[in-house]
Amino acid sequence: MKILVTGGAGFVGSNLVDALLAHGHSVRVLDNVSTGKRENVNPGAELVVGDICDLETVRKAMNGIEYVFHVAAIPRVPLSIERPLETHAANVDGTLNVLVAARDAKVRRVIYSASSSAYGDQPTLPLREDMREHPLNPYALQKWIGEHYCRLFSELYGLETVSLRYFNVYGPRMSSEGAYATVIGIFLRQRKAGEPLSIAGDGEQTRDFTHVDDVVRANILASESNQVGKGEVINIGAGEQHSVNEIARMIGGPTTAIPARNAEARDTLADVTRARELLGWSPAVSFSEGMNGLLAPKEQ
Repeated sequence: MKILVTGGAGFVGSNLVDALLAHGHSVRVLDNVSTGKRENVNPGAELVVGDICDLETVRKAMNGIEYVFHVAAIPRVPLSIERPLETHAANVDGTLNVLVAARDAKVRRVIYSASSSAYGDQPTLPLREDMREHPLNPYALQKWIGEHYCRLFSELYGLETVSLRYFNVYGPRMSSEGAYATVIGIFLRQRKAGEPLSIAGDGEQTRDFTHVDDVVRANILASESNQVGKGEVINIGAGEQHSVNEIARMIGGPTTAIPARNAEARDTLADVTRARELLGWSPAVSFSEGMNGLLAPKEQ
């Protein structure tokens, strides 16, 4: 198949590109390399340096493409609060550009990287796709809007789409610097630098951490399944919770307290029943296995 991966120089996107090439597909990457890295892009893929915010650039990258994995985004909550216009342009307008270009190029299916942040705080766990969403920050809202655009493009134009709601992805190539770093990446960087691990609030907030290999596998299954393509929303999570304090203990070293943010859910936990039913997917990488893979090189 001829495949376009937007954001293919980034963390999730580059891991996905590797897997698609290993499956024998022809892969083109569209990335502005503002947060991704050229060295992340497998040499077997074609790299087009460009921005999804420019429709004509997206149209050119879409030429001859059969399937699109739309991974490109500005993916961090604090940045979306600080710069809502910039993040909206990338996460909403950019997604609309991808869908318009895919429709016009007669692409078969678009697989959209959605976010579990759309749920916000919910009164009960686990989080199910039939719950009413409650975005708590601009990033969460922007990614949720993208889901609705996908659904509308399926209903109005017949473009096959499916939205995968990722839960706290971690693994090789994740960011450890700047506004794009997640807690695991930050802790690993701090430990390497000999700094105390900065724990927000009481550290008992939990997340459903999902290994990037499982996320990649879900994307490929979503492109192959004959049970999706009408704008379905599907949770992709490990189905278990781990606290910030637990992660700090696994990584080791002194800690320091920093103020907690109120713009994110305190706890997340995915119900992955729909992923099993529609994609034949379930998580395969345990949290201990995934963390050991990140920590082992640090021990050498």
